[in-house]
Parts: sequence; structure tokens; C-alpha cells
Amino acid sequence: MLTEEDFKNGQILLIDKPLEWSSFQAVNKVKWAIKKKFNLKKIKVGHAGTLDPLATGLLIICTGKFTKRIPELQGQIKEYTGTFTLGATTPSYDLETEVDQEFPTEHITTESIHAATDQFMGEIDQFPPIFSALKKDGKRLYEFARKGQEVEIKSRKVHISEFEITNIDLPNIEFRVVCSKGTYIRSLAHDFGKALESGGHLSSLRRTKIGDFDVKNGQSPLEFEASLKE
Repeated sequence: MLTEEDFKNGQILLIDKPLEWSSFQAVNKVKWAIKKKFNLKKIKVGHAGTLDPLATGLLIICTGKFTKRIPELQGQIKEYTGTFTLGATTPSYDLETEVDQEFPTEHITTESIHAATDQFMGEIDQFPPIFSALKKDGKRLYEFARKGQEVEIKSRKVHISEFEITNIDLPNIEFRVVCSKGTYIRSLAHDFGKALESGGHLSSLRRTKIGDFDVKNGQSPLEFEASLKE
């Protein structure tokens, strides 16, 4: 059983973030549970890499002195699984916003889907979504997006080492991707739709691994809270 000292000296907690929770909510739940258990006024708790509310899966949460290790953990390669939906785009590149354009999908074949993955292997230039938390001129990009303001976004180099199509049931395509820090799977969904001369958006996402850490060994924030009470 972990002690107050253990949490203060530093722990790496593997949390399986539930759907519709923000990463901030998950961190707060863990922090609150630790403070309540040991009757603490404060303890440092932080996460190593945000997940969108519509994504589930692995969130690494560090406590105490291990919060200093967050930059090192954030830099590790990540694995995701999820679903692209073809034939439509959304402004946020996922289901956070409504469909804004529809496209034909009749011409898309199993062969063309598998062939399109080749365009995204290795080092690629990627434009982050306008609906993202990246900062420009001191404001987050989604603040511009929500006001309908135009903003120039620069592309960035990211690296995709594995990109596998695991199931095709058009308009939905299930995938597995292993990629570098800074890769937006929403942008990949959008660009993949374009590569198939259609549209695409991300309809589900799960982060399964960060470096050697696997979500299989994780627990939900509520399970973590319950384990402290035992």
C-alpha cells in the first residue's frame, strides 16, 4: 500500500481516462483522492500529455518530486487506436464540432485505403487543428476558432513509425498509429480523408501506450480513488 511519503517522493500513476473527462478533471480527481486519504493541504500532481475529452486511454500522472519527470515522459513515442469517418469534415477535425462539408466515398476501395497510409509514414509535415490548445500571440488557437477568426497556423514536423488499418466498414476505418510527440491524430484523420479525395474526421480515439507504459496496466480515476480507500 502506498504511503503519504511514497506520493511525496514521487509516483508514476497510469490512469485510463474515461470518455468526456478532461485531462484536468482526471488530475484533479487523483489529487483530491490523495489529499483526502492523507489529510494533506497540498501535493504536487501533474500529467504528462493531454488527451481531448472525446478521447479515452492512457494518461500518465506524476506526483510529488516526479512532476519534474513530466517533460521526459511527454517526449516518448505514443500508440493510439481509433476510428476515422470518411465522407465528411468538421472544423475541429473530430466530433467536438458539427459536420461542415460532405464528400463522396463511392470511389474509395479497400486497396486505396491501405495504399493511402504510405503517404503518412516517416517524417511528415502536419498542420495542427485550429481547434487546439496550441498558443499563438499568447492566445490558444481554439479561442480564435470559436470567434470565427482567421489565423495562420504553421505546419510542424512529426514522425509516424507505424500506421495500420485494422478494420474497414465504410464510412468508418479503424486504425492503429505509433507516432512522435506533437502528432495530432485529428489532423491525420482530416489529411487521410483528403488523400482519398474525400473528407475525413476522427470519430473515436484511445491512447494505448506512452513509451513502455501500457493502458492495460492503468485504472480509471474512480478505481484509483477506491484503491486508496481500501
